Amino acid sequence: MATEMALVKPISKFSTSSPIFSNSRYGKFTTVRMSSTSQSTAKAAAKGGKKAAKTAIKETLLTPRFYTTDFDEMEALFNTEINKNLNQSEFEALLQEFKTDYNQTHFVRNKEFKEAADKIDGPLRQIFVEFLERSCTAEFSGFLLYKELGRRLKKTNPVVAEIFSLMSRDEARHAGFLNKGLSDFNLALDLGFLTKARKYTFFKPKFIFYATYLSEKIGYWRYITIYRHLKENPEYQCYPIFKYFENWCQDENRHGDFFSALLKAQPQFLNDWKAKLWSRFFCLSVYVTMYLNDCQRTAFYEGIGLDTKEFDMHVIIETNRTTARIFPAVLDVENPEFKRRLDKMVEINEQLLAVGETSDIPLVKNLKRIPLIAALASELLAMYLMPPIESGSVDFAEFEPQLVY
Repeated sequence: MATEMALVKPISKFSTSSPIFSNSRYGKFTTVRMSSTSQSTAKAAAKGGKKAAKTAIKETLLTPRFYTTDFDEMEALFNTEINKNLNQSEFEALLQEFKTDYNQTHFVRNKEFKEAADKIDGPLRQIFVEFLERSCTAEFSGFLLYKELGRRLKKTNPVVAEIFSLMSRDEARHAGFLNKGLSDFNLALDLGFLTKARKYTFFKPKFIFYATYLSEKIGYWRYITIYRHLKENPEYQCYPIFKYFENWCQDENRHGDFFSALLKAQPQFLNDWKAKLWSRFFCLSVYVTMYLNDCQRTAFYEGIGLDTKEFDMHVIIETNRTTARIFPAVLDVENPEFKRRLDKMVEINEQLLAVGETSDIPLVKNLKRIPLIAALASELLAMYLMPPIESGSVDFAEFEPQLVY
């Protein structure tokens, strides 16, 4: 997940950038809109059909952010001579799980993909292009981070290093599959360009652990929820990529289990008051970003027969319950006030976007944004200060890796 020198996957695999958190899982207060270049590319995809020339999608502020971390600190954290909390037997068991490679032959395309893509037109076609582009970039960001960690930790902890390398294998497979999906729409994402051109944001290792764990688990719940919905409502199965989500989400689940093991091996990231504050912060960043992003793109979820807000709240609640197994504190997302404030932020966010669409000069736009950003900040702070749920445990025996259905 990642972007750390890779990269850290964005908040969710399906999310695009939010005016608040700029598509980072973690969050920054910036307003972001699709550039005219990206818009014209997507519109061309919507109109192009079979005759459109394959075009390289240009990177914009809407693409997931890439991150880098302190690799020297990472090496120290996984040095068995320094860290006596490392449970090498658990990592060895996880390594065997990854070596099994359950999805080695899963991601095989057929002619159904192109045929389905040719039938998708108008606004829904543009939405699918955006979905594939953001998802591909997110998976690619994970590939880069995991690959670099696998390389850096090879001498310090070969077992952990190999797991990272095998996770990078999974992410590369996902990214390639998604990029092939873009080819169905006569487009292609230039991943080599992304690697060289993107700026990397620095995150400390513990923040990588929190954010990436959440990203993998929320990715699991998004994938499995969509898969189950479309299995029950096949009339909305408009593109075959969704049929692969059942196995795909198990990659996400295994990745999350590995990061759970990493956190267990670093109890200092879980057992004090600072850990509780950071845990809640990352939960809030991830959940709010996903909710705002998705509410900007309700047409995608409506196109596959889902109610966007109901879908997001289901994913948030299930992710939060899973996260409570490892994080020392989580948000009370099942409190009605939490959703009420989320919906209020959606309204404010829509006003922010409307300001950006006006013909006012930049100075006037910025002045109009100030009270709206202040209102968003106020809602965020109120949500963060809601009484949390004390959770987590230093005894993790009952949370060994397992399939979740």
